[in-house]
Amino acid sequence: MKILSVSDYVVSTLYENFDTERFPKIDLILSCGDLPPEYLSFLAASFNVPLYYVRGNHDIRYDSKPPDGCIDLNGRLVQFWGVNLLGLEGSRWYSGGPHQYTEKEMRKIIRGLRFKIWWQKGVDIIITHAPPRYIHDAEDLCHRGFKSFRWLIDRYCPRYFIHGHIHAEFKDPAERTTIISNTKVVNTYGYYLFEIDIHGDSE
Repeated sequence: MKILSVSDYVVSTLYENFDTERFPKIDLILSCGDLPPEYLSFLAASFNVPLYYVRGNHDIRYDSKPPDGCIDLNGRLVQFWGVNLLGLEGSRWYSGGPHQYTEKEMRKIIRGLRFKIWWQKGVDIIITHAPPRYIHDAEDLCHRGFKSFRWLIDRYCPRYFIHGHIHAEFKDPAERTTIISNTKVVNTYGYYLFEIDIHGDSE
């Protein structure tokens, strides 16, 4: 299964200068937040595939104008082609705005998902807006990651943990990725393409 993940930055080759031949055979789109709802609507319609998203700390228009044809994955565990997907929105609390959470609040949300994860026999891909603490994050309050995300990785060993929020330029796709045990933690700023074997292997 070929997956396109996006976050934080509208990429012209996926929007104004969209070329289907440059992105062939996409089966699923995952959005990690801080993107205009119109952009997600365009991607879902252009590729004609399911698009699951979580909101970032700047996604304040989604309540009044949710992206058409897209599915909010926040706090949910769903299965797509036999692959278990989990989503968690938002950033660390820093100003009291929407989609901001304290570590305690996020930990409580994750506790509420543990039975679902057990019932579904684990999770394969986790998408979030914020990164895990001490993996790709920064030291200012807004851009610190969640310690509870690192707990998720250590406890459930998803094949991928994909986040946004941290703006960075990458000369090589490998610079986006940190491997923790068997989990690839990926900063999907802009976009990232990857494939996952629905029978268990990924690349």
